[in-house]
Amino acid sequence: MKEKHVAIYVSGGIAAYKAAILARLFVKQGAKVKVAMTKAAQAFVTPLTFKGLTHQEVYTDLFENDSPVPHIELADWTDLAVVVPATANVIAKMANGIADDFVTTALLATAAPKYVVPAMNDKMWSDPATKRNIARLQDDGVAILEPVTGLLAEGYTGKGRMPDPEAIYAWIAEVENIEQDLKGKKVLISAGGTREAIDPVRYIANRSSGKMGYALAKRALVRGAEVILVTGPTKLTPPVGVTTYEVQTTAELEKAMLTHYADQDIVIMAAAVADYRVKTVAEQKIKKNAETWQLELVKNPDILKRLGELKRDQILVGFAAETTDLLHYATKKLQQKNADLLVANDVSRKDIGFGADDNEAWLLTSKNSPKATGKLKKTQLADLILSFALQLRGEC
Repeated sequence: MKEKHVAIYVSGGIAAYKAAILARLFVKQGAKVKVAMTKAAQAFVTPLTFKGLTHQEVYTDLFENDSPVPHIELADWTDLAVVVPATANVIAKMANGIADDFVTTALLATAAPKYVVPAMNDKMWSDPATKRNIARLQDDGVAILEPVTGLLAEGYTGKGRMPDPEAIYAWIAEVENIEQDLKGKKVLISAGGTREAIDPVRYIANRSSGKMGYALAKRALVRGAEVILVTGPTKLTPPVGVTTYEVQTTAELEKAMLTHYADQDIVIMAAAVADYRVKTVAEQKIKKNAETWQLELVKNPDILKRLGELKRDQILVGFAAETTDLLHYATKKLQQKNADLLVANDVSRKDIGFGADDNEAWLLTSKNSPKATGKLKKTQLADLILSFALQLRGEC
């Protein structure tokens, strides 16, 4: 984002405070940021807040400015425009070409890419008029980041909550494909599942596709990192430019991770590791003779816990794939494994479980409350995880 000219348009919703955090994220990445606010937005956040964050004057009125055409001046200056939060009112005006204040007039004059982040009551979001307006904007080439399901200002849960600023930034960075904030960093990632042999033919495995780990490797590479991927068996092709080590068993995965662990900046255990292995692997195929079959299993090494014990300056990221009591088990795992960040997701859901292209997670750290990501493409979630890891290093 370095040297990019980013115009942030803030409209009047309770989520307006998040726009200030987003502005700060852009500034920290070297972008030049200017902010314009609707009259309603100023009831939630003052222009002074954005002026302090961006060190730029804030646009609030068409006629209270030294320039005779401030809206055109801002539109011509802009490399990318972000409308956050985008209320139903502003979305309707954008979709229908209405320009009756500074924000909508400047947006109508802006030729640069536009990113719209809606936030509103769930009933307003699901209304046919809003759906028509969103569809029209998408037809016009405007990028839309849908709201997530969460606690709304009205006091109940529904789809209309604006994603967290980190998720918004990661989404824009993916679309722009210009993020290089991992340049010079070393990132070690595990992916896929492991297989534990029963005999020469059979093995114990799980449903992991490896898509999340591969997405992390791809996005880390795009963002400039030197990436090592340790992968269990998958049907995926490792990204060109990533150093890849293929393993089968949990023991092999542990050895590879420990071999490369010491000099890494960020380590992400995205692999779905087999917790148990067969105590004695049969040398020959076991014949189908008996009606029942008992296998004696022994516990595999806890790789994430071992990495947590050896951790020095690395940021350690773990995953918790659960089917029930997600936050309870994830919080417990975060504490037990000495991880810096834990990504918890519900794998019982078919739309975000093993093999899906989408994911929805909670991000847990020891210092902050869990954050819901909302439903994202796995590449988008990968960017969000990497951005969180950088923040934990104090470099974002």
